[in-house]
Amino acid sequence: MLQVRDISKRYGARIGCTDISFDLWPGEVMGIVGESGSGKSTLLGCLAGQLQPDSGAVLFDTRSDGPRDTLTMSEPERRMLGRTDWAFVHQNPRDGLRMTVSAGGNVGERLMAVGARHYGTIRDQATDWLGRVEIAADRIDDRPSAFSGGMQQRLQIARNLVTAPRLVFMDEPTGGLDVSVQARLLDLLRGLVREMGLSAIIVTHDLAVVRLLADRLMVMKGGRVVETGLTDQVLDDPQHGYTQLLVSSVLQV
Repeated sequence: MLQVRDISKRYGARIGCTDISFDLWPGEVMGIVGESGSGKSTLLGCLAGQLQPDSGAVLFDTRSDGPRDTLTMSEPERRMLGRTDWAFVHQNPRDGLRMTVSAGGNVGERLMAVGARHYGTIRDQATDWLGRVEIAADRIDDRPSAFSGGMQQRLQIARNLVTAPRLVFMDEPTGGLDVSVQARLLDLLRGLVREMGLSAIIVTHDLAVVRLLADRLMVMKGGRVVETGLTDQVLDDPQHGYTQLLVSSVLQV
């Protein structure tokens, strides 16, 4: 699905990330963890086309042309990819929603971006997806500003997944939410990922999130990958000292 080759990004003298390479397979979820400043968000931005890396390649298996380097695509091509095969779930749902548009309108806009035009069909699909993310159908005309933080995040997920993207990028999808809300959202995400067979890359500092959602795990420190492997294997038997500290700090809390 995705071949990442030697991605590096610097901010002046500071390393964002350096020489990152990995493969992501169809239907696989990759978790990326590390403390603040470890480079995980920089890497995600480079992979999702939001940041231009200094070097490297991001090869995506397109439907028509096979693997293509998204970093060399034209801007219109990348925008189309972001509306069809890719989706991005932000930590702050306000960054991924139009707050002045109704809940149904937020979901409908994504459908219209891929060619849907029939109002009744769009509204029916929006209603269906609101139900799938546990938002009542009678809230379809409410604006996101009237929703709680957890509901806004669920609405952002519906907006992103309604077009059945093949690859989803998630940046701290449960960050800033109460523990009970996090648990509910994680259950929802786990169900949707498995049901739709999504490939996903999830950046988080929360090891509980990756244990529940990720098949494989990369641990980053100082812009570099220090350990990678199957999620349970890495978390249950960490080999690198930094990973051991991350795991032990969670166990002590």
